[in-house]
Amino acid sequence: MHKTWLIIQREYLSRVKKKSFIILTLLVPLIIAAFIGIQIFLVTGGNKETQHIAVIDESGMFSGKLKDGQQLFFTFLGDKSPQTFVTQYEKTGYNGLLVIPRFDLNNPDGFVYYSKHQLGLGPYAYITGRLNNVIEDQRMIAAGIDKEKLAGVKADVSLLQPGAGASGQSKDNTGYATYASTAVGYICGFFIYFILLIYGTQVMRGVAEEKTNRIAEVLVSSVKPFQMMIGKVVGIAGVGLTQFLIWIFLGLMVFFALGSLAPSLAHQAGNLQQMQQMGSAGNARIAEAMSKVQDVILLLPVTEIILCFLFYFLGGYLLYAALFAAVGSAVDQDMTESQALTLPITMPLVISFLIMFNAIQQPNSPLAVFCSIFPVSSPLVMMARIPFGVPWWQLALSILLLIVGILLTIWIAGKIYRTGILMYGKKVTLKELGRWAFRKE
Repeated sequence: MHKTWLIIQREYLSRVKKKSFIILTLLVPLIIAAFIGIQIFLVTGGNKETQHIAVIDESGMFSGKLKDGQQLFFTFLGDKSPQTFVTQYEKTGYNGLLVIPRFDLNNPDGFVYYSKHQLGLGPYAYITGRLNNVIEDQRMIAAGIDKEKLAGVKADVSLLQPGAGASGQSKDNTGYATYASTAVGYICGFFIYFILLIYGTQVMRGVAEEKTNRIAEVLVSSVKPFQMMIGKVVGIAGVGLTQFLIWIFLGLMVFFALGSLAPSLAHQAGNLQQMQQMGSAGNARIAEAMSKVQDVILLLPVTEIILCFLFYFLGGYLLYAALFAAVGSAVDQDMTESQALTLPITMPLVISFLIMFNAIQQPNSPLAVFCSIFPVSSPLVMMARIPFGVPWWQLALSILLLIVGILLTIWIAGKIYRTGILMYGKKVTLKELGRWAFRKE
């Protein structure tokens, strides 16, 4: 145990002290903060283009119904001729001219927009959307359809699900709980998938570097392969955990900093006044939305989700990191050789990622249940099922098999490591890796 602890310390400290670790740890939150800051700047008016558009409506149908929006301001000109004004609108301060001809309500065409600059996607969609809405309203009037009655005909059914899920509660907003469970499943699955790939590759490269530097030869002569593999994988896991904790801390600081800057940016853009004009109606909608969020949180097994996420995140990392470490020990100086050797590791991970989508759609299907218990795929698939509620025996069996799978994988990877780390100048095949793994001592 003492030797294993020494290896963990060495793996952890040797990586934490690197300049690349410090730079990357500090750089990632800054990049994210810059990205969010740019988005806030753009959304709050930092790069908005105001366009004043003259409208000549020969149909007489759109006056007062084509509302301003998205920095587009419409001015109706009732006494202008399109043929003459098309050469004059720029001189009078307009960015464009929208000509609406007399048209057949059942076959609307002939709408023309004159400008020296082509409309962007946002303004184009806004203008055409508004025109379509007015035409649809006129068609309803012509057909004798009351728009308010038509809106009242629409139904919004929600299903009560008594006893469903881990909480067994029944509320009117169970549909929100289904959407929330889907979102949580996707987020957890995506996060675990990418972290396993990123840090697994990091473990493989770290082992390959030690092999090139001949450091591993000293370790192999003094410790058992299983101890060495445990120390290496846990040590690098500690590096990743440290990095995540720092990112979370810096992320919270950036979040609160941007939160304090956002109101001033909104005020500069004029949006703060618009928000204040919303009055009590806006506050009521916000309060209702917050109430919905609280109800949804109560419906989800939050504690179970957090605990299981930590377990499956660490368990999946330990399982796959050991396999990546074994491949790194078999690779010589040319890292391109690792591509063929890592294929049997990455393919199960990719397949599990694809099955995760099916598990979110059908959390109790036979495929989802089997893959959530099978150790190779359980870190992703089980996390997709847990928000929807999983029987305790399936969860217990999945945890037990994953622990057994981790120990077995580390033991096999340790045997490959001990042989591969001392072999130089030879291109290793998958067949040879299998022979090293199951060779008798």
